[in-house]
Amino acid sequence: MATFFKLLISSPDVNPSNHKAKSIPVFNPFDKYGRVFFFSWLGFMVAFLSWYAFPPLLSDTIKADLHMTQVQVSNSNIVALLATLVVRLIAGPLCDRFGPRLVFVGLLLAGAIPTAMAGLVTTPNGLIALRFFIGILGGTFVPCQVWCTAFFDKSIVGTANSLAGGWGNAGGGITYFLMPAIYDSLITSRGLSSHKAWRVAYVVPFIIITVVALGMLVLCEDTPTGKWSERHLWTAEQNQNTISKDGNIVNINSVSPSAGSSTSPSLYNGITSDVEKNEKSPQLDNSNKETTAAGEMSNLKQDTVIAPSRKEALKVALSLSTMAVAIPYGCTFGAELALDSFLGTYYGANFPKMGQTESGRWAAMFGLLNIVFRPAGGFLADWVFRATGTVWSKKVLLTFLGVVTGAFLIAIGLANPTTEATMFGLIAGMAFFLEAANGANFGLVPHVHPYANGIVSGIVGGFGNLGGIIFAIIFRYNGSQYGRSMWIMGAIALGANVAVGWIRPVAKTVAIS
Repeated sequence: MATFFKLLISSPDVNPSNHKAKSIPVFNPFDKYGRVFFFSWLGFMVAFLSWYAFPPLLSDTIKADLHMTQVQVSNSNIVALLATLVVRLIAGPLCDRFGPRLVFVGLLLAGAIPTAMAGLVTTPNGLIALRFFIGILGGTFVPCQVWCTAFFDKSIVGTANSLAGGWGNAGGGITYFLMPAIYDSLITSRGLSSHKAWRVAYVVPFIIITVVALGMLVLCEDTPTGKWSERHLWTAEQNQNTISKDGNIVNINSVSPSAGSSTSPSLYNGITSDVEKNEKSPQLDNSNKETTAAGEMSNLKQDTVIAPSRKEALKVALSLSTMAVAIPYGCTFGAELALDSFLGTYYGANFPKMGQTESGRWAAMFGLLNIVFRPAGGFLADWVFRATGTVWSKKVLLTFLGVVTGAFLIAIGLANPTTEATMFGLIAGMAFFLEAANGANFGLVPHVHPYANGIVSGIVGGFGNLGGIIFAIIFRYNGSQYGRSMWIMGAIALGANVAVGWIRPVAKTVAIS
């Protein structure tokens, strides 16, 4: 136990072939790996303070103030997800070109501005338009995951990504507590009317998001080796200076990029064989005496992110291996986004005695479980990977979690519980498998196309929002028949996970020509 806590505080051991950390210094913000991890989950968490700040107050307060119909409320939820879908698809390639840190900061600041403008909304259509632009904040998930992948070794990346994503996702639950609390405080302590209080409440997320974005910009690094624009120069230098055991220089397709430019095509040479070789085993430990200099450079070359052309990016985005992680994420994270928007209303319909605040608090529990359940999925993915030595184990785990999630959603929908104990128990059980599947998914993503990790992360994240839009539309057209919407979601999730379960987790041939 003492060793475990030491890992959470001490500066981590580093893989010499790529300078990625082999442990996560969760409680050490003075270490550069600890700072990146801290701002990764914190940045994504505070994005939720605005991105999902409307559902807790929308069902009663805002709906009544703006005279919105239930259809308009549903449309505003869908539009918020639509904007995030677009931004996530764009954010992936931007991360590969400019680095995840700058993309992260840019998205936070771009989403903070419309957040501060909530007080100007006077009509339902105005709110829908505002939520579209605030939806930019949902795109922060992509740089969050790409940044973690750049700093943490593949033997621990599943845990790192799932912790950052899970703690960030918990912002959806925290928002259900925070926004009603701010709103109630402004009414009781400041004497504001309901009309003014909900508008003033959105100044708080604006301030928090801006402060975190500026801290990220000033205090953190792009990569473990320095600036993002110089990552290929470092690779080339390592390539030129690598010495084999017999004292000879190992020459592995040297790279000669210029700062800020696209990588030389020579970087692509040999990626396919490296990926296939490394698919079968975790990253080699520094103490492994059989690790050769050439092997280390193969790993380094494979992990070096490129700035691909449009044609190359399209090949990666449309590959079967990318779809095999994107479609399950669309079912699990998509279901989570839809439930974040509708769960409070579902509770209120089945348990009329609950008011806006109490139903919101119970709905918050679903999001807060991400603190434990999503990291559990990443931890399990890393554990089975180390135990079996094959990426297939991560894929099997992901499929299992996705199928069970679908089964739980079907059970909840068909039962449509009318007792609180049954409802909350089934929701908690479903939450474990759903949120663990999200964590396991981004434990697998870094293996798929590591040289284009931003593109893959953007596509997978975008599919999460696409799933959220599809499921939100299902809720919209089923109206108050929430049980029916639940079992339809479950049937889609179960079928989709089975349908892509056979696809190889890592492509046989490289998508880059």
